[in-house]
Amino acid sequence: MVRNSRLIRIAGGLVCLAWCSVASFGQLDNQRPPSQSQQNDRTATGSIRGRVVMANGSFANNSIKVTLLNIRDIVSIVYTDNQGQFELRSLNPGNYQLDVEGDRQKFDLVTERVQVFRGTPTVVTVTLKEKAGLPSSSNGAVSVSELDPNIPSGAKKEFDKASKLAAERNNEGAMVHLRKAIELYPRFVMAYNDLGTHLLALGRLEEAAEVLTKAVALDGKAFNPALNLGIVLVHQHKFTEAANVLGTAISLEPNSPAVRLYAGLAAMGLGNLEDAEKELKTAHTIGSVRFAIALYHLGQLYLNRGQRDLALNSFQLYLHEVPDAPNSDEVRKTIAMLR
Repeated sequence: MVRNSRLIRIAGGLVCLAWCSVASFGQLDNQRPPSQSQQNDRTATGSIRGRVVMANGSFANNSIKVTLLNIRDIVSIVYTDNQGQFELRSLNPGNYQLDVEGDRQKFDLVTERVQVFRGTPTVVTVTLKEKAGLPSSSNGAVSVSELDPNIPSGAKKEFDKASKLAAERNNEGAMVHLRKAIELYPRFVMAYNDLGTHLLALGRLEEAAEVLTKAVALDGKAFNPALNLGIVLVHQHKFTEAANVLGTAISLEPNSPAVRLYAGLAAMGLGNLEDAEKELKTAHTIGSVRFAIALYHLGQLYLNRGQRDLALNSFQLYLHEVPDAPNSDEVRKTIAMLR
């Protein structure tokens, strides 16, 4: 384990990753107790919690654009995390339309009608539809778990129950059903993966690493377990192992901003600042504002190299993209120091 100022900065930065982490389920709510008026406002509105999945039932692991419309106009545009999940909050009760747009060269636009109710979330699952004649993977790597016809119906039902509870942010409940699914089918790679992400979200890193390692061993071409195992290893500061696992994930999905972000963090932990800079820049280029956190880590990297002007520029751009970031006060103090 590296024990120096570089590691301290990375460890501090990792606190911010909960806000963009692909293994977490949506953005974290502010922990301040809501006022009575805020509670009344929440009661008066509703929300949509959804998940975008592929035709085979696996979740979409790249950023998918979700547009919410009413009869007059666009209400909101959000993007899924790498678990295919999204959330739209503070919606007036009524009927809406969801337009779900993946890569237009690979998928057709999917439209769903949804109804929002007062004071309760509407849970939806949207299935992407591949255009006819396309291969199942852009790089030719086909996951065994995507083709596995042997998953028994009972295990599938338990997995579906877990997915529904996950959309409702019920990690503990989801894990109960995922463990049942694995008991019924010990080679259920997607169940291992989802169980690992819940454990990660709860901070149970050792358990998460064990579960995700099993998933990777079962299917070496499954992207999500490799990515999520890499995330866990970065959080554990096991940077050499993380770099190896994330390298495999990059070979499977080179255009995933999440895998590029964590590959950059692993490289920073190892002191490979040139590689880290390349990966973090790539993460932001692909992921744009959703991965603005890469700019923060670039700023830290430039500080480590003594490049104050580049650090200042990265921190300023970070705050421009996410002015209300959880670490915004810290970043503003750093900017003031660099000026």
